[in-house]
Amino acid sequence: MDLPAPLAWLVDEAGTSPSPERFLADLGGHLLAAGLPLAGSALTLAAPHPIITQHTWLWRAETGAVTEALGFAGTALGQAGRDWLGDLGPICEETIGIAPGNSVLAWASIRPFSTSEAENLREIARFAAAPLAGLAARATLSTLLEAYLGRRSAARVQAGALSRNSGETIRAALLCADLRDFTALSEATEPSVVIAALDAWFDRVAGAVHAFGGEVLKFMGDGVLAIFPMSGTPKEACEAALRAATAIRAGMAHLDATRTSQGLPLLPFGVALHFGDMLWGNIGAADRLDFTAIGPAVNLVSRLEGLCKPLGRNILVSGSVASETAMPLLSLGDYELRGIIEPCAVFTPS
Repeated sequence: MDLPAPLAWLVDEAGTSPSPERFLADLGGHLLAAGLPLAGSALTLAAPHPIITQHTWLWRAETGAVTEALGFAGTALGQAGRDWLGDLGPICEETIGIAPGNSVLAWASIRPFSTSEAENLREIARFAAAPLAGLAARATLSTLLEAYLGRRSAARVQAGALSRNSGETIRAALLCADLRDFTALSEATEPSVVIAALDAWFDRVAGAVHAFGGEVLKFMGDGVLAIFPMSGTPKEACEAALRAATAIRAGMAHLDATRTSQGLPLLPFGVALHFGDMLWGNIGAADRLDFTAIGPAVNLVSRLEGLCKPLGRNILVSGSVASETAMPLLSLGDYELRGIIEPCAVFTPS
């Protein structure tokens, strides 16, 4: 079977595909037009990520829809594609060597592939190596940036926001969390044990934040700054932050029980919530930049978190959050916060 059109597309146009999804869908369309009896196809790219080891995109010929599946440590490269395609029909698969790992391109047929059809697909895979190398490089960069910078900052870097004067104002519920007395613990504990404790703490905080639609902006020593941007109403953002704080408390209770059974000290913590505007700005030296949150709202939530220990509470909520939620809260009174002009009404979950 002659396939000039798909090969020409791979050589001339595929390198400009904006995403793996688009590449897979366009390639499938060209192969269908050339007469190949495809039921679907799958593209897997290895991912340099601490948890996710591969991304797989699945294209169904009947609908043209593309969905994404994630692979984690211990999963064979391309396994998600094999499992999915196996339900559609006979499979033809090719592995393409692309740094930093391999790419797997596979197809399912509505009937068994003939010898010539399988050979044509192998030729397609060879011609796909060049455009896939570009897609893999961009996907690797995106994955690494998100792992180290978070989604918001990674998107800004990829969009070219590299000026020290660039920034955005975000209206959100802010969450500031910090371990108490961790400096003393770290000075009396082996570094590997300290790192394990920090990882366990950050897992609970980030897991709860992400579960309720928030975003971790910064890890700062043993502290975390996260936001719940106002995409709908202030009430929705504030209640999402409250639910996340409650989930952090539950997760830490379970962690402390485990640490107690292992003879390890507890990890006391504080979480503060506030609602307001913050500037997420690109600041730094001429040759070394970082994204940093600044503004009165950031100062207030940080100072409020510092009240957790003297008040004997692990969750404190400002009046701006309390006024936007129907969730039951206990008033603790008004408190002066260092560097904040007006006293802050302070609440805690009842």
